Amino acid sequence: MYYALVLFACVSVVSDSDGAVKVAEWQHTYYSSDSGIQSGATTVREEDETENSKKYPTENPTDLDGQYTLTRAQRVRAAMFPETLVEGESPLPTQTDSDQQTNVQRLAEPSQLLKTAIVHLINYQDDAELATRAVPELTKLLADEDQVEVSREDLTLWYQIKMISTGDSFSVLYSEQVVVNKAALIVNQLTRKEASRRVLMQSPQMVAAVVRALQAGDLETSRCAASVLHSLSHQREGLLAIFKSGGIPALVRMLSSPMESVLFYSITTLHNLLLHQEGAKMAVRLADGLQRMVPLLKKTNPKFLAITTDCLQLLSYGNQESKLIILANGGPESLVFIMRNYNYEKLLWTTSRVLKVLSVCPSNKPAIVDAGGMQALGQHLTGSSQRLVQNCLWTLRNLSDAATKQEGLDGLLQILVTQLGSDDLNMLTCATGILSNLTCNNARNKALVCQSGGVEALIHAVLRAGQKEDVCEPAVCALRHLTSRHAHAELAQNAVRLHYGIPAITKLLGQPYYWPVVKATVGLIRNLALCPANQAPLREAGAIPRLVNLLLKAHQDTQRLGSSAQQTYQDGVRMEEIVEGCTGALHILARDPINRGEIASMQTIPLFVQLLYSYVENVKRVSAGVLCELALDKQSAELIDAEGASAPLMELLHSPNEGIATYAAAVLFRISEDKSSDYRKRVSVELTHSLFKHDPAAWEMAHSTIPLDPGYMPDDLDAAYPPYGYPDLPMDGLPLDPEIHEQFMPEMTFDPRQVYPEPL
Repeated sequence: MYYALVLFACVSVVSDSDGAVKVAEWQHTYYSSDSGIQSGATTVREEDETENSKKYPTENPTDLDGQYTLTRAQRVRAAMFPETLVEGESPLPTQTDSDQQTNVQRLAEPSQLLKTAIVHLINYQDDAELATRAVPELTKLLADEDQVEVSREDLTLWYQIKMISTGDSFSVLYSEQVVVNKAALIVNQLTRKEASRRVLMQSPQMVAAVVRALQAGDLETSRCAASVLHSLSHQREGLLAIFKSGGIPALVRMLSSPMESVLFYSITTLHNLLLHQEGAKMAVRLADGLQRMVPLLKKTNPKFLAITTDCLQLLSYGNQESKLIILANGGPESLVFIMRNYNYEKLLWTTSRVLKVLSVCPSNKPAIVDAGGMQALGQHLTGSSQRLVQNCLWTLRNLSDAATKQEGLDGLLQILVTQLGSDDLNMLTCATGILSNLTCNNARNKALVCQSGGVEALIHAVLRAGQKEDVCEPAVCALRHLTSRHAHAELAQNAVRLHYGIPAITKLLGQPYYWPVVKATVGLIRNLALCPANQAPLREAGAIPRLVNLLLKAHQDTQRLGSSAQQTYQDGVRMEEIVEGCTGALHILARDPINRGEIASMQTIPLFVQLLYSYVENVKRVSAGVLCELALDKQSAELIDAEGASAPLMELLHSPNEGIATYAAAVLFRISEDKSSDYRKRVSVELTHSLFKHDPAAWEMAHSTIPLDPGYMPDDLDAAYPPYGYPDLPMDGLPLDPEIHEQFMPEMTFDPRQVYPEPL
């Protein structure tokens, strides 16, 4: 049936005279009448006619069957060639069921597509042949020097291409500028058709001539040449031709053009080259492209800025020199300005990508922060664009270690606490990392996060994270910061217990060990133990044996090398830090009498005495501190003395570190209580002459049996745990970000012709 309809359609488009001829030929066959195509008569063979055969008149049909027969050709013609219908004419409909199309209706769309394809094929061949003839001549015209006499043949070619009338003269004298301009206009027109465009890009001489014309100095010629290169850049073959013809340096120079359309064409063409042409990035850098692109950030067209910022991202990703060039030309300030003052989503997204690349550069990082980058990025964390939110979070995370002293982040901190409730792993990773850094050594930020419910939110984040170290480590670090050295620290310590965080936190000390998480957890447990109400819950959660096991393992690892010049690292953490942290946590836990007995019962005293010989000063301090607490029990004091602690303690009395000397004095005093009077006198003289000769009050404090409160000692906890920098986070290497090789959004491509229509 479809083939019959196609046949009808093909016949219906012939002229009336051809139709009459076809009817006549048909009548000379063995059929007695015509087919009905022209006359509307039915087809009936003479030998088949009977009494009951219906005869329909060919003029003025009155019955319905006759009307359907008469309009059959019209319906087919209307379906395939609607442009041939007379205005107001419509064939009689034959559709009886509105839910079921007729065969003609089903044929209409594919027939139109077939007709269009055939027309395109015919036109394509014509365009290709015309361009093939024109390219050699146009190449000469674009390269002409001085004055050129254009022959009649050249003008005829111009007629064919552009349909420009030049009169009847056989020759016209043109200046070089006019010839090049006219030739550029024609080449620009040729690039509008795909066939001729492909012919142009296959001619290296033509592309090179266009590149030369781009730099001719005449703005109109430059505009046409830039438009030509822009059109060629939409195919890989064209990109390669531009690249090989030296088009990149020429396009970079055009970034300083006063004509907006030239500027738009140039940046768009360069963007296509950077995306798809190998070697284009280096060529743009060598042509000083970055130095010309960064000032363009002062423009106000959002689409133009979106393409420019994406070019900057492509050029700076993975290239430190490019990042420094952007910094030297004031890039961070302009990028932050865009984030603060524009609302075009694609522009904000591309700008955030550039900032993300720059945020891992140690030089750009403080510049972005000082320009208000933290606040500007924080504005977009509650938007509807998830890709923009994610980019802003990664950038904030990268910048956060340089913003610990930054003010005006109250709103950002509250948003981050809210985002801790997200189920998105990337968002949770970023939010916890930013909070960890912004609460380091910043009492105001710590208090604000606590007041915003940050402790509870972080505990829930740890519970949901499970074994995901990317979330656990920064979350525990943030909790460690919130539980020390600010006005609300004690409230935070209690909040961890009240929200059932102690068991979950203690479990993080179990195997398999991920040492960054272990280090953060040990510091948090030390802080929690400062609150007396947390001592029993920590003991019940099994914190003491876990800390002792960690201490033994870390100490064994450090003993394998035994030299300060060769420190032991695991997962980027020094084992000496684990030794110090575990001993310090046990020191605070030993304040509780029950905990003190449990620690001593685990045969830890020999190890603590051995740690007094450590080359790390902080390890000596915490070891002397835990021995000071354990020595409150008479049995433990005897064990300390039996392990030969007196000799190293006597030596530590002369330590320049006041904390070490004070702890050593207290331990010596306590283990000498049961000694002979001569021994006590000798110890008293040593203490008086070495440690307390300038401070009698300190001697009185050590002489008393009141245990020293480590709270009196300088608390350098945050200093021992500096904020985390992220030198290898996206865009430079983080696998969680899939967009680093993402192709530029097609709908964002900006065609300057839409804004600056050409009179062609």
